Amino acid sequence: MPFANTSILPMLSEAGIGLRLPHIAEVLATRPRAGWLEIHPENFLPNPHAMELLTELSRIYPISVHTVGISVGSAMGIDRLHLSRIGEFADRIDPVFISGHLAWSTRDTEYLNDLLPLPFNKEALELVTTHVKEVQDTLGRPYLVENPSSYVGFHATTMSEVEFLSELVLRTGCRLLADVSNVVVSAHNMNYDPYRYIDSLPADAIAELHLGGYTTERNLLIDTHAAAVADPSWELYKYTLHRIGPRPTLIEWDNDIPSLSKLIAEAEHAEAISSQAVQPEVHCATR
Repeated sequence: MPFANTSILPMLSEAGIGLRLPHIAEVLATRPRAGWLEIHPENFLPNPHAMELLTELSRIYPISVHTVGISVGSAMGIDRLHLSRIGEFADRIDPVFISGHLAWSTRDTEYLNDLLPLPFNKEALELVTTHVKEVQDTLGRPYLVENPSSYVGFHATTMSEVEFLSELVLRTGCRLLADVSNVVVSAHNMNYDPYRYIDSLPADAIAELHLGGYTTERNLLIDTHAAAVADPSWELYKYTLHRIGPRPTLIEWDNDIPSLSKLIAEAEHAEAISSQAVQPEVHCATR
């Protein structure tokens, strides 16, 4: 099922926040100024009460569904039962986006609490292409694929991450969720230029942007979502908007979750940056 036309996707003018269970009752009670909310369906599927609250919130805010269990990079195949549940969930919530990671997290019937990497080569591309097509055909919606945070490389890799993602878009018509903070993390850990990475992405395929905090462990940056968005991510976000124009932007914070007001303040900062990103700027990608 082709989804090549970006115009079928929504353009949300205000930044959103990742809605986690500790904040759901407060959001429903106070209805804070947030452009949209993004949730992990895996947190709601086994929780009927939270699902009721989310259904009510879906009548107030646009909702985005960000999956962590579909595992399009799994050599064992995707979990079709889980995919079916995601489809039923989407029919109930009617989300503006459904997205997931360029990663794998399952082996047989075992779910691993991590998003694990895969080599970027022809074999992996064919596997992920097959899975993304099946996801989109089952959901009847475009699927947004998120660039990973990387800590290791593979000898079997034969193409760059950007080349892999670009070819995936061509083969499936999927869209991209460009996690700007993941680019900062991966560029530091894998020793490449984050600005050149942004330059090389197929801009028309980018439907959503993510920003999240990371932490430092020895010489690595770790995508923990346990801190405020760092200055290098804000700077790359500014550059990204100048390069591709405004995109729906989400603030992620999954660990050491702060107050709701702190999340809203981060989203308002993203909005302020987006509103200023109207003229292109020149940046030298070689360093």
